[in-house]
Amino acid sequence: MQTNFTQEQLSDPAIQRSNEVLRACVHCGFCTATCPTYAVLGDELDSPRGRIYLIKEMLETGRSADARTVKHIDRCLSCLACMTTCPSGVHYMHLVDHARDYIERTYKRPFGERLLRFLLAQILPYPTRFRLALLAAKLGRPFAFLMPDARLKAMLAMAPKQIPPVSRNDSPQVFAAQGERRMRVALMTGCAQKALNTDINDATIRLLTRLGAEVVVAEGAGCCGALTHHMGKTADSHTSASRNIRAWMAEKRGAGLDAVVINTSGCGTTVKDYGHMLRHDPLAEDAAEIAGLARDVSEVLTTLGIEKGAPKGLRVAYHAACSLQHGQQIKTLPKDLLKRAGFEVVEPEDSHLCCGSAGTYNLLQPAISGELKTRKLATLEAHAPDIIAAGNIGCMMQIGSGTEVPVVHTVELLDWATGGPRPAALDDEGRRAVPQVPILR
Repeated sequence: MQTNFTQEQLSDPAIQRSNEVLRACVHCGFCTATCPTYAVLGDELDSPRGRIYLIKEMLETGRSADARTVKHIDRCLSCLACMTTCPSGVHYMHLVDHARDYIERTYKRPFGERLLRFLLAQILPYPTRFRLALLAAKLGRPFAFLMPDARLKAMLAMAPKQIPPVSRNDSPQVFAAQGERRMRVALMTGCAQKALNTDINDATIRLLTRLGAEVVVAEGAGCCGALTHHMGKTADSHTSASRNIRAWMAEKRGAGLDAVVINTSGCGTTVKDYGHMLRHDPLAEDAAEIAGLARDVSEVLTTLGIEKGAPKGLRVAYHAACSLQHGQQIKTLPKDLLKRAGFEVVEPEDSHLCCGSAGTYNLLQPAISGELKTRKLATLEAHAPDIIAAGNIGCMMQIGSGTEVPVVHTVELLDWATGGPRPAALDDEGRRAVPQVPILR
């Protein structure tokens, strides 16, 4: 794609990077075939190619973002299926992240939207605040029909019937490896996950230590910054990233680290991009080092090895989170691990398409998100699975809100198969769902 940025514009590193991305695009349109929003809406401007044209025009002219451009950029899930499909290697993620930052700086949203985005940025990355908000939403859920805005109704729908207790494993500490220590890793315990489902981190720690990894929860580490990053709130996201980098580098320079393990794939995609995000920051070298150490938990478990031990006859429908299969290009490892553990694994039709969760997308774009959820549930349930497994808390919450099939994290199943407790979402036979913690209705 031909671009026409001035030399003065190209002196801005963000424009320079976007120019590189834009020039890689050859207008082929292959991306439209795998774009979920294009599949739902059928509008060229709601496809990656259409959004690329909008972003190019906005950045080249240097004008403030307008309502039309903002509408179509806001509808992007950042599922990154387009990057998997693109034959030209267009790094759409960096381009749309820049566009969102630009929109945040140049466009004044209506008051209601600004307030909603402010609240999400001030609540979701902070587990204690999020727990309090979930409690308030739980109390307000019976009155959801009074809400005039679908987005407010979607927020109330997040209220679980039961809020899980705070896990003792989330505080800074070291968990010793069982037997000979094979590696030392830092576990990212996250933010929203600590409020929504504490079983995931607990299962991850048990599983890693059982397989010979010493696990450290580092002092000062917290939210990865993804939630604010994808809303264009760059200063907030970089503050979160910097905090994590300092915390993990302190461990690296101390007792050493072989990896930073992440069990929420949306966070993993962001942490693996720290080197780019902070490339002009004083922490640039450390950011690149942490990005190089970041591993999805499935990558580490593949290195450590899994033995067969799952209960016989359990069919697991594996949902591939977009941030894992497209953002990190990890497509087979979780399925291979589940098979190796003894589960029967099936994968839905159109597994490349998003479930509609996408961070805060299901709160900000509930109509499109709901359509994508309906499509995803139909393809998952078509296999009559006993269990649905996923590697991202957002996907788990989205899918779990519309099915009676128990939805659990991949590590919970692998932990169970190697000697850990049965996941709380399963009954004694590992099939029928009991009220999940949390469950959305």
